[in-house]
Amino acid sequence: MAVQLNRRRFTVDDYYRMADAGILTEDDRVELLDGEIIQMSPIGPLHGGNVDDANRVFLRTVGDRAIVRVQNPVRLDEHNEPEPDLVLARPQADRYHRNHPGPADVLLVVEVSDTTLQLDRQVKLRLYARYRIPEVWIENLGAVGGGRRRVRREPVIEVYRHPGPRGYQDVRIARRGERISPALLPEVEIAVNDLLGTGGENE
Repeated sequence: MAVQLNRRRFTVDDYYRMADAGILTEDDRVELLDGEIIQMSPIGPLHGGNVDDANRVFLRTVGDRAIVRVQNPVRLDEHNEPEPDLVLARPQADRYHRNHPGPADVLLVVEVSDTTLQLDRQVKLRLYARYRIPEVWIENLGAVGGGRRRVRREPVIEVYRHPGPRGYQDVRIARRGERISPALLPEVEIAVNDLLGTGGENE
């Protein structure tokens, strides 16, 4: 006979109380997804370098059109507070010093995926679509397999737009040599090479 487990979903308030009590510390790399505290993967050099590249590119190109936030929370609802690698948020006078951005504040989410591609595609992407985040870019750094068997394919940027009940309805792949723009900031052009590099270090 199967055992029925009664799981408790944590709220964002629970999550912060754990931090206040020292159960979670700033050294814990976790995020709250569907009421569960999820351990985030360690940041390797490839992942960290690509996040830094994205931050530099967006700061240079976006200007005052948006606030660039790096690995900071987005409050989706009382049970969900993911920490995307990068977010373009609508400008606010207080620059989100009082509250984290909510779904209506987000113009673009960027996730850098090396070892986290399955989580980003199957869990976080669905979550972003559910809360109508207008656009998500996944920097797919090309890792296939794990451990010693990991090989690399050509890195690409997966562009997801038009969220709906079944996920994002518009999906395209951007490759090196192309330029892409966030749908809500069409005047901002980003060279894919600037995000993925021209080769070598990401291969």
